[in-house]
Amino acid sequence: MKLSDKDIIKCLECGLIEINPLNQESQIQPASVDLRLGKGLKAISHMQFPNGQWGNAPIYPSKKVEYEDKRFMVVNPGEFVLGTTIEYIKIPNGLGATVEGRSSVGRQGLFVENAGWIDPGFEGQITLEFFNATKNPWHLEEGMRICQITFETLTSCATPYNGKYQGQKGTTGGALYKDRIIYKS
Repeated sequence: MKLSDKDIIKCLECGLIEINPLNQESQIQPASVDLRLGKGLKAISHMQFPNGQWGNAPIYPSKKVEYEDKRFMVVNPGEFVLGTTIEYIKIPNGLGATVEGRSSVGRQGLFVENAGWIDPGFEGQITLEFFNATKNPWHLEEGMRICQITFETLTSCATPYNGKYQGQKGTTGGALYKDRIIYKS
């Protein structure tokens, strides 16, 4: 069951869910919380893999997108970049969460995702994936409401999240190379 605004506020007030910083008046929606864009983007379209292997840590070349005037970042047409939220999130064992782009942003051709699901027990800033599907540059402003998080109750959870992204801060690149892949013949 998804949590409503009343449920989210109760969970925040008793410390079950933590979102810092948070402005309840402007960020809490009827069944979600708007999250804002943090500093810095990493351009994935320029990412390289040593020896051409997905099993190695990717190298993000110097096209780490910096603020042009300390407020705006540019996502060029057809470009795929990573970003982060300002907010640091802590999710308890009995809840899971989903992060999706805001409709107002998506309807203008910027797709925002974070691979969707956030496991119970996760804490950290949320790394976001952006794809500019338009023919024009997208100017992102630090602090803009860029995505939304929803929470849902779980029937049970034996093992909370303790994976490779636990406690992440800032824009965090992919760690697929840390997965243990088992091949069967």
